[in-house]
Amino acid sequence: MGVLTRELIEWRDKIRAVALNHGLDFFEVVYELMSGDEINEIAAYGGFPVRYPHWRFGMEFEQLDKSHAYGLSKIYELVINNDPSIAYLQESNELVDQKLVMAHVYGHSDFFKNNIYFGHTNRKMVDTMAAHAARVRRHMDKYGQETVEDFIDAVLSIENLIDPNRVFLDDKANRVSLPETDLEPVQVGRIRGKEYLDSYLNPPEYMAEEKKRLEAERRERQRLPERPERDVLLFLIHFAPLERWQQDIVDIIREESYYFLPQMQTKIMNEGWASYWHTKIMTEFALEASEVLDYADKCAGVFSMPPGNFNPYKVGIELFRDIERRWNRGQFGKEWEQCEDYEEKMRWDTATGLGREKIFEVRRLYNDISFLDTFLTPEFCNEQQLFVHRYNERTRRREISDREFDAIKLQLLTSLTNGGQPVIRVGDANYENRGELLLQHDHQGLDLDVNYARATLGNVHKIWGRPVHIHSYVEDKEILFTHDGAEFKDTLIA
Repeated sequence: MGVLTRELIEWRDKIRAVALNHGLDFFEVVYELMSGDEINEIAAYGGFPVRYPHWRFGMEFEQLDKSHAYGLSKIYELVINNDPSIAYLQESNELVDQKLVMAHVYGHSDFFKNNIYFGHTNRKMVDTMAAHAARVRRHMDKYGQETVEDFIDAVLSIENLIDPNRVFLDDKANRVSLPETDLEPVQVGRIRGKEYLDSYLNPPEYMAEEKKRLEAERRERQRLPERPERDVLLFLIHFAPLERWQQDIVDIIREESYYFLPQMQTKIMNEGWASYWHTKIMTEFALEASEVLDYADKCAGVFSMPPGNFNPYKVGIELFRDIERRWNRGQFGKEWEQCEDYEEKMRWDTATGLGREKIFEVRRLYNDISFLDTFLTPEFCNEQQLFVHRYNERTRRREISDREFDAIKLQLLTSLTNGGQPVIRVGDANYENRGELLLQHDHQGLDLDVNYARATLGNVHKIWGRPVHIHSYVEDKEILFTHDGAEFKDTLIA
């Protein structure tokens, strides 16, 4: 790890000043100069070298290191949502690369600070991660590294089973809906009348059936949880038969999952916003004439989007530009339509006006789903060559299957919903009155991967300690998957 050179410090200060003049409002950024191996190591830890020890971080480092060694990939920028933000520069990069990365990082830091989906995140997460690592190491010293790592493996398989909406409910952030308690005995309403008419007005068989129905309703109200609970990790913390150290592990992984959640929800916007600003700062201020070709080559690699692929950098920056142009054209109205000077129209498209105000508003209020749902247009899809692709078994390649805007938009939004992962809720912690755990899959047209379900249910069984079930649909058939710790089976529900 090294300090910045004098030249890099000068450019950092210049780029920071330009970013502020453009209206960006970011956390202070601390840049650290590192070798390629050091950056790969930090990236393997999710950007936090102080994170808890686990074998998966070593595995991810091996993948990054080999990919870098074979020239398949290279990490240009790595920035942490923290106050101050921490960014890493690779010491072997050319000056043009370093300037590009610094401009890009200021865009990211502005997004971290101002987007509402990052509003709940811990701005001192570096310190928190270090505290988490100390707790995990204490557990390893006391219970054994293998025991603790095995349990971490099980919990990491369900680290995505949290509730994205819970972060906006501060007073309920760590609560689970509980059933009613201390209920009065079930009373069946009787029709009052003469005593000798009672058996006619209130037939015994009817009264027995009604009491059975009311007791069933009560049991339903007393189900734990009272309503299906989407934050599965929180439910397990409260109700799984865990030792204190195991509860602590689940709590650590849950807290880190919520910290990383907004990055999953805003990948397109976040990268698009940072790319928009690094492009503007570089082309208008920081780029030397001798660096133009190198800069263009780097951008061509970052923004390329081969047919059938989706590049969040490309789609994000182009959609921000499209929003800016549309709002500026609306500001100039017929004057823009009637202008025959192409260069003048281009200047109006990028003028600091309604368009600039709009993209700052969008950056603050939207996530990827609402961003695309609100601003994606047929013209934009056609211009960016966004189509629905399917894998053709006969030709063994991906081919365009639909060019209709509604189909394109639906596929994009579906792939982004919950990060493309299934929505799972806790349905019943005492399924069939046997203390077994019933999970519910919110089937939205996407079947569960059975192999993944088998492994995941096995891991949930390690946490719950009793058989675990998940209710789902496969090829329109209602299925109950079950894992009892030794055997995985599926039961067709008639």
